[in-house]
Amino acid sequence: MFKSALFFAAVVFLLGCGGAPGGESTSTADQASTAPAAAPANEKSAAPDAHYRPAYHFTPPAGWMNDPNGMVYFEGEYHLFYQHFPDGNTWGPMHWGHAVSSDLVTWEHLPIALAPDEKGYIFSGSAVVDRGNTSGFGQGGRPPLVAMFTYHDMAAEKAGKQDFQSQAIAYSNDRGRTWTKYAGNPVIPNQGVRDFRDPKVFWDAAHRQWTMVLAAQDRVQFFSSPDLKNWTYRSDFGASAPNHAGVWECPELFPLKISESGETAWVLLVSINPGGANGGSGTFYFVGDWDGSTFRPRKEAIPTPQDTVQWVDYGRDNYAGVTFSDVPATDGRRIFMGWMSNWDYANEVPTTTWRSAMTLPRELTLHDTDFGTRLHQQPARELLKLRGQRIPLEMPRIGDGTTTIDLSQLPAAGVFELDLTIDLVDSDAEELYLTLSDATGEQFYRVGYSRRSGVDNAFFTDRRQAGQTDFRPSFAPGLTVAPRWSNEGNLRIHAFFDRTSAEVFFDGGDPVLTDIFFPTEPFTQLTLESYGSAGEGMQEGWSLVEGSIWALE
Repeated sequence: MFKSALFFAAVVFLLGCGGAPGGESTSTADQASTAPAAAPANEKSAAPDAHYRPAYHFTPPAGWMNDPNGMVYFEGEYHLFYQHFPDGNTWGPMHWGHAVSSDLVTWEHLPIALAPDEKGYIFSGSAVVDRGNTSGFGQGGRPPLVAMFTYHDMAAEKAGKQDFQSQAIAYSNDRGRTWTKYAGNPVIPNQGVRDFRDPKVFWDAAHRQWTMVLAAQDRVQFFSSPDLKNWTYRSDFGASAPNHAGVWECPELFPLKISESGETAWVLLVSINPGGANGGSGTFYFVGDWDGSTFRPRKEAIPTPQDTVQWVDYGRDNYAGVTFSDVPATDGRRIFMGWMSNWDYANEVPTTTWRSAMTLPRELTLHDTDFGTRLHQQPARELLKLRGQRIPLEMPRIGDGTTTIDLSQLPAAGVFELDLTIDLVDSDAEELYLTLSDATGEQFYRVGYSRRSGVDNAFFTDRRQAGQTDFRPSFAPGLTVAPRWSNEGNLRIHAFFDRTSAEVFFDGGDPVLTDIFFPTEPFTQLTLESYGSAGEGMQEGWSLVEGSIWALE
């Protein structure tokens, strides 16, 4: 089965398709609010779909989950809030679920932080530490946590109004355990824009102000405030920018130093649905400058004709991602997490007691490259503590034919990390396949690289035979493809597998492809294959520089 080479169709990087009208799609479900009991985030369950629950990715204890919200670090804890419907396994009245972690690996579930009320559902937003107590919400000389979120008025939407979304705040003085909604809400009324949501707030130290970026249908808007309660509109961006196949959502603006020069640039993240790189939902970014009022993209010295949009992730299952606020300067990292699903099929995936997981935490860095200034991602260093048994990959070459590695010895089937580097220089082989499969080879998930004529340096993943796919035709229509953004002679594939997901970091973390899949039998074999004949002066297959597999425990 693995001997047959893949057929590579023409690659279309901007593939739009139908789906939910936006990242917080609407529902007619009645409002309800039941707080989940605190439980280990990665608990094992006797539920029929327990074999689908990831071992080390964050999942809700029960019910529906989508966007990460309010991600903030405070007094030794990372707070992860998330869009949550605790009373059903499909999208419903939105709450903010809540969990905390000291290490980004082990999470403790807490009671629901924010629940719907007479003003509406609680849609996406952000949280900050108000260190100067500019809001006046702090008590006893300690800074409060302040959350900003979108109210979604379902009754107004059903009545056909356009102004059913507004921005509101809440605060906590007990390390985020309980929250009080501000009596003066909303702090930013709707301005006649139907899709007006997802506020992301940060303290702009250079301009001594709070700054907020907000999604406004086909663009983002910027506001400033002295106190988190009174906001002034500053500017907008994006009406003439590329990629308007769907609604813009979940924006974020933050500074990063360019690793090679030390110069500071600003990164603007935007999520879009539909309009993702390979269909459905996706997140892209701009690199530019910020003057306290206006964002201006930088004019790149090197154009990127292959791809007019810079994607955070080319996989189909990384959406609405944002970064943690208030990570200490002594740490200095920009840490990102996203929702590991896609609005094309999120409500139909074959889990019942719970739905969705978050991506791994990732460290973001900015680099000057031969393809312009680009965002790189690496798995957060805390994940090293998960490494257990190591299986070294000791074959000198990945030759023509197959090499199969037995993974049944791992403590948990399909739960491992793979890191390998190959030398592209001494071979003219055309394709490399890494295939994870069940014992029979009938169900498999594939990661690969191709430089076959007409494809020219493309990475790909394939989940078409990775188990259940018939719950939605758009789940597995074909290959998921990304261009290679490196001219280096060595190629690195660093992947994290967790029963029903793969996060694959190619080269230095650009590109990244994230997929979910649902095998009905455990994946216990890894097959390495090479295709393409050796030309004159070339060796067959690919030279393996180094490679390892670790069980993740």
